Amino acid sequence: MTAPLTVILFGATGDLSRRKLIPGLLHLFLSGLVDDLRVVGTSLDELSVEEFRDLAVGAVEEFSVRESDDSALKDFAQHLDYVPGTAGPEALREAVDRSEQELGGGDLLRLHYLSVPPKAALTAVGTIASASLVERSRIIMEKPFGTDHASAVELNAQLHEVFDEEQIFRIDHFLGKEPAQNILAFRFANGLFEPIWHRNHIDHIQIDVPETLGLNQRGDFYEQTGAYRDMVVTHLFQILAFTAMEPPTSLEPAAISREKNKVFRSMLPLEPSDVVRGQYVGYRDEKGVDEDSQTETFVALKCFVDNWRWAGVPFYLRTGKQLAEGARIISIAFREPPQSMFPAGSGVGDHGPDHLTFDLADRARMSLSFYGKRPGPGMKLDKLSMQFSMQDTDWAGNVLEAYERLIYDAARGDRTLFVSASGIERLWEISQPLLDNPPVVRPYKAGSWGPNQIHQLISPFTWRLPFEREWRESGSKA
Repeated sequence: MTAPLTVILFGATGDLSRRKLIPGLLHLFLSGLVDDLRVVGTSLDELSVEEFRDLAVGAVEEFSVRESDDSALKDFAQHLDYVPGTAGPEALREAVDRSEQELGGGDLLRLHYLSVPPKAALTAVGTIASASLVERSRIIMEKPFGTDHASAVELNAQLHEVFDEEQIFRIDHFLGKEPAQNILAFRFANGLFEPIWHRNHIDHIQIDVPETLGLNQRGDFYEQTGAYRDMVVTHLFQILAFTAMEPPTSLEPAAISREKNKVFRSMLPLEPSDVVRGQYVGYRDEKGVDEDSQTETFVALKCFVDNWRWAGVPFYLRTGKQLAEGARIISIAFREPPQSMFPAGSGVGDHGPDHLTFDLADRARMSLSFYGKRPGPGMKLDKLSMQFSMQDTDWAGNVLEAYERLIYDAARGDRTLFVSASGIERLWEISQPLLDNPPVVRPYKAGSWGPNQIHQLISPFTWRLPFEREWRESGSKA
């Protein structure tokens, strides 16, 4: 349980706030994980406090994944305040003071959440400083954290003029998901896997996050970022670090952050020849997109972690818009035995190497595939699998949504799942060769798996998605 908390929510009427943050704050309030909670919303919309409360109630009713008791929802609404951005820093400070008086006064924690476009982030930071709300506060920032190495260094420098690094929490909602954190438990708590988690036994690793969604009216934003800046630096590389990091000395946030940053320092600069960029047909017709745009809506790449554990093991990353399927997969391909005693036609090797697969989607699943003997005479092998699903356990109801977990961790000061200034600057540093010399953007059809060049990129291996064998549903005998 955290101490009483005031959340100052910038961009309080925006899409992220309505879909994720307000329903998430309600759940933290009702769960008892926060001792007491007040929310002060602010945005460019000229709303009264009652209008904002109505908006929040409507957001919970429309987007919450949990059932909400009407009386509890009404109680939560009374914990909400609102200040239009035009009212200025003094009005924001007065609202926070009212909140803290209702919470009982004293040295209470303030948590600023910047759910605003990147260009508005520093303006919000300036408002916090002008309102004298830096003391006793932490700030959560949404991606992107810069657009290249120089801009990331400049952004961090400006942030550090107002906040200490220990106060800044750069959010990556992928790491807030239960299955992403389960990677640490699976790797380091099990004698079956910890000894083989290195280049002698692992052939290659894939991190695959295709999306079926388009731009959702974000053409102007996307033209300035593209798939690489939007997804790879701030999401996929963070997942890579969890997958590749050395065992931390403890589960303390500082120890885990050290090991993540060691992975980033060990990553080799990206070679443009190891990157495939794509753009779905029809992207240039989207609102806010240049008719000659060279912005990628798809990117696939090969990268390497050049240390003792991972030298020579390729990591393949892929993400994009308007693809055939939405998924979030980490797939560990194990090396095949150096010599097979099985005769030709036995089936061994026909379905590729053994794989350990983590599904990072909300259903939280894992699968271990391997070869086993088909019942009957002779020696015919089939690919089998063992699967685990959070939905099949009694724990499923205890799962926090990604944003709920990250807000809760920031309130506790736990930086395990957040990105440090040095880490993000290093990732932009290794990205600079690609940004300076990007490969040509290749077209692909909406609903496909990207440009054909992705198969040359990963050869002699193949992409795990689409799966040849579907996940088993609960109760299925397949």
